[in-house]
Order: sequence, then structure tokens, then C-alpha cells
Amino acid sequence: MRRMSIFPHNGTALGNLGRTANEIQQEVENDTSELVSDIVNRSARARIQAIRSLPMSYNERRRIRSRVISVKLSKTIFPVDCSQQVSRSFRRFGVTLASARQHLVVWQSTLKEIGGRFGTSVLSYFLFLKWLLNFNLFSLIINFCLITIPQIVHAPNITSVTGFRGLELLTGVGYFNQTVLFYGGYNGEVIVSSPAYNMQLAYFFTIAAYLVFCGVSLIYSISKSFQQNFVLESGPVSGREWHLLCSWDFSVVNEKAIQNNKNNLGIQLKESLSERLQKNITISMSDRIKHLSLNLLSWLLSLGLAIGSCAGIYFLGINQSDTKNSDLNHNPNDLKAEASTLLLPVVVSLINLTVPLLYSLIDKMERYSNPWAKIYISIIRNVILKMSILGILCYYWLHFVSVNIPCWESFVGQSVYRLLIIDFIFCLLGTFFGEFLRNVIGTTCVLRLGVPEFDIARNVLDLIYAQTLSWIGIYFSPLLPVMQVIKLFIIFYLKKISLSVNCQPPKHTGRAAQMQTVFIALLFCPSFLGALSMVAYTVWSLKPSDQCGPFQGLDTPFMAIFIWTDSIQNLPGTNWVWWIFENVLRNELFYYLITLIILVITFFMWQVTQGQKQLIKTLKEQIVNDGKDKAFLLDKLQNIQKQRRQIT
Repeated sequence: MRRMSIFPHNGTALGNLGRTANEIQQEVENDTSELVSDIVNRSARARIQAIRSLPMSYNERRRIRSRVISVKLSKTIFPVDCSQQVSRSFRRFGVTLASARQHLVVWQSTLKEIGGRFGTSVLSYFLFLKWLLNFNLFSLIINFCLITIPQIVHAPNITSVTGFRGLELLTGVGYFNQTVLFYGGYNGEVIVSSPAYNMQLAYFFTIAAYLVFCGVSLIYSISKSFQQNFVLESGPVSGREWHLLCSWDFSVVNEKAIQNNKNNLGIQLKESLSERLQKNITISMSDRIKHLSLNLLSWLLSLGLAIGSCAGIYFLGINQSDTKNSDLNHNPNDLKAEASTLLLPVVVSLINLTVPLLYSLIDKMERYSNPWAKIYISIIRNVILKMSILGILCYYWLHFVSVNIPCWESFVGQSVYRLLIIDFIFCLLGTFFGEFLRNVIGTTCVLRLGVPEFDIARNVLDLIYAQTLSWIGIYFSPLLPVMQVIKLFIIFYLKKISLSVNCQPPKHTGRAAQMQTVFIALLFCPSFLGALSMVAYTVWSLKPSDQCGPFQGLDTPFMAIFIWTDSIQNLPGTNWVWWIFENVLRNELFYYLITLIILVITFFMWQVTQGQKQLIKTLKEQIVNDGKDKAFLLDKLQNIQKQRRQIT
């Protein structure tokens, strides 16, 4: 299709300066007629695409479309083209389905409202929360359908029943002790049906499938986010020009949020200029040694707090496990012994609440010229604290509890359940005292404090911590995602209300997209990889309990796979399954080849990304050259017009 031009096609603009306005208008009309006749001869879909691709304004395209329709109708016998009518009906049906699908998406309108009032930086927290909710919903569905329902329908594994007293909602023991909520409520029998249903294989493969799904999703999300927010946005596009011309959040419609975005943009420009100036500042050797000494002291203090917290938690767990376990075994109705199980999760939650406040005081000792370096270091310290606490708890469960406590898998599941519940309670208290009361004090008593900011980093780290607990406990409590789903639902609406009433958007939002990539990376490593390591160590190395669970009587839970492969070895048509298991899955060379393939694919994708960066650079240079050409032609045109005026 020939595109319309602002210049007549019989010559260039410089060669047709002597033509009259009527001649130029007639030439444009002829071009329009040729364009309309060219479009009319196309199919309905091609006509729509051709009109949409015209380099014209919206009103001009509407006029072209009207002329095309009138010419098309004048050439047809019937007043309406049947194929066009059918195509239009299908398009309307597709639009209706897309609209209905958007209404079915969870929190679709709510997320749009949050993005419109507070911007994309705050919206990223709620999108992250929704993403975690999808993980837990998937786990809940497959666990409930493939593990819990068969166990309930077949025969609940309950040897004694304790009356419900209400405290079980916090502790997870008592009435819940032998329910399907925890590992001890399942058995490893083969359900007699057609075909037979092996509970050991169902338990093992369901948990494994969920963890594989989470791992693949996280790797894909990290690679996609890293490519968009770090690789393709590196270089000149992330400089001050990008902040000034391309970083405005057009989804914001609230007046207060617009003013906050203006202030944020000013802060981002100041930070960008400050970073550029800091590169040119030379620091003396004495000042550099002083800064390094302060940083070293700060890291020693922060690591000392983390190590001390872990040591206290470990010894508290050891001293408490013997007494409370013996008391509960001796008298299951002892409310005092049952309530004492909440001591350890309360201490853990208090440490997670108070130690980051001490970290903020330590941060004041350091003097970072770049505010983002301070933010990243604060995130690293909090991640080290939380993951160290979870690591020492896992060590306590796997090396002390697994040896000294009968049905230790249920004990671990109950411990994780209590940690999730108490963490949720502290989250509610933190929202009330840290945001609501802080807002009341800052707006009525101490006005210089002002309205508190919505701390995206702290809230996201709390979500990562809770999700790590959910992944750790998925093997020991298959229905633990129920608690996590309820918790995420409540937190979503609680944070939305608190954000609307008590908080304001954060001032430092220039790298919100990159921060989101960092949070996804932290969710993968060390969060997911750490939880996966614990579950894998439990399945491959630890002896399951002899008194409860689907794997009782086996040396390790993974022995169930060996027993299954041996049982199907002699069955007709199943030799390939046994061969794959023996020669592929149990062969170390297979995993080396998988690793090599992943590295090759990663290198290939990296080269593709580098090519995209080079293409972007070439296109930018081409845009600059086109601008220079246009400026040269305009100068030439103005000079010729001046010469003609002087001659006349």
C-alpha cells in the first residue's frame, strides 16, 4: 500500500514551492482517492489493519474509513457485506469474553484503583502479594484433591480424639494433632480401587510437582524481570533524560498522588545528579579508612545481633522441647503446657520486629553518599537475619527433634503452623501500632513526624519470610497453604485500608522495577532454595517416624519410589519406566547434562540480549541522525524561502 505523504509525489518539497494552493490540494485529493480505491479492494480484515496503520491523526483516519465504507457499499448489491458482519460479530464476542475474563480476575479493579491513587511502586507490593497467593492456591488445590480427599474418603488416620477447646487455632496441637492438617493424619496404605491409589506415591509426587512448579515459575519470572529492568534499561535510557521525559506514571489520577509523583520525580533527579557528582569527588585516604572502619563496625554489630538471636532461639527450643513434649504426652488436655508451645514463635516474631529497628540505628552510623546503597544494605541485613533464624530452626528440627520426639514430622508441621499464626498476629499489631498510631501522633501531637511512608521493602520482606515458612512446612503440613491463603487475603485488604487512611507513598521510587526484580531473586534464593534443600534432605536422608505418617516403616521416604519401581519391573508395558528411573534419574551424568544444557541456554539468551542492546543503540543513533537530517532540510527550506522573498 502506498503511504500518503505531506509532499506531492511529482517532486520534492523544495522543487514544488512555486505551485499554487489549489494544485497542491488537488494533488492531495488524488492521493486520497488512490488510497481509498486501494483499500477498498482488500479483504475486511486487511482494510481494518490498513486504516489503523495509516500515519495520520484519528480524525483523518475516520474520514478515510467513511469514504472506504461508502465506496464499498456503492459497489455491492446487498446493503451489508455478510462476511464483514460475521467478522464484526466474532470480534464483539471476543471483546465480550475478554471483558468477562477481566471481571473474573481476582482484585482486578482494586489493583487498578491502587495504581491510580498511589502509583506503580506501591502497586508492585500488591502484585507481589497476589503472585504469592496464586502459588498457595495452586498448592492448596492439588494437595486437597490428590492427598487430603483420598485420605478422608478412604479412612481418616485417627487413633484418639481430643475435644476442641479453641486454643488449637493458635497452637495447632490438641484437636488438630491427628487431623489431615498435619503429616501424622495420613497413612501409607494402598487404597483399593480401580486402579489402586498409592498414598505414598501421591504424597511424594504431589509435593514434588508443586515445588518443581514453583521453581520453574520463579526462574522464568527472574529472567523476564531481569531482562526488562536491568539489561534493556541499562545505559543511556536510565539516565536523567529518562527520568525527566519517560518516567511519569500516567496511571495515576488522584490529585494528591500526582503531587507525590512530582515530588518523587524531583527527588529522583536530585539523586541522579548526586550520583554523577559523587563519581567525580575524590576522597582522601584518611576519610576512606574512616568510612571503611565504620562500615566494618556496623557489619560486625549486625552480624553479632543475628548470631546472638539464632543462638538464643536454638537453646530456647532445646530447653523447651523436652518439657512441653513430655507434658503433652502425659496429659493432652493440659492447657498450660499447650500454651507454652507459643513461647518460641513469639520470641522469633519479637526478634524479627525489634532487631530491624536496631539495624536502622546502626545504619545512622554509616555515611553512604548513595541512598540506594543504604537501602540495599538494609535489605541484605534483614534477609540475613530472617534466613539465619529459619536456618537455625531447620537445624534444630532436623538434628534434634527428628531424633528425640516421636512423630516428629507432625511436630515440625505444628511448629511451622505456630510461626505462621504468630507472624500474622504481629503483622496485624505492626499495622496498628506502626502505621495507625504513628499517623495519629504525626498528624495531631508531633506534627514534624508527618504521615508515615508505606515501607515497601519491609512489607515485601515480611511476605518472603511467611512464604518461606509455607514452603518449609508443605511436606509436614499439606494443608498449610490454607492458612497462608487466608492470611494473604486479610493482609491484602488490611494493607489497602491502612495505605488509604494512614500512609503516603514512599519518596524514593525511582528504581521500583529493579527493586521488584531484587525481591523476586530473594524469593528464589535463599528463600525457595533453602526450603527446597530442607525438604530434599528430609526425603532423601532422614528416617521417617515409625508411629505415624505415610512413610512409616521405611528407611527414608524416597524408598517408596524404589519399592514402586521394583513392583512394576515385571509388569508388561512398564519396562520403560523402570529403565528411566534406573538409568536416567539415578545417573549423575544426567544431571550434569541438564546443568550443561541450562548453561548453554543461558549463554544463548545472554547473547540475544546483548544483540537487543546493540540494536537499541543503533536505533537511537539512527533517530539522532534523522533529527539532524530534518533540521538540515528545514534550514535549507528557510534559506530558499528567504532568497525568494528577497528576489520578489
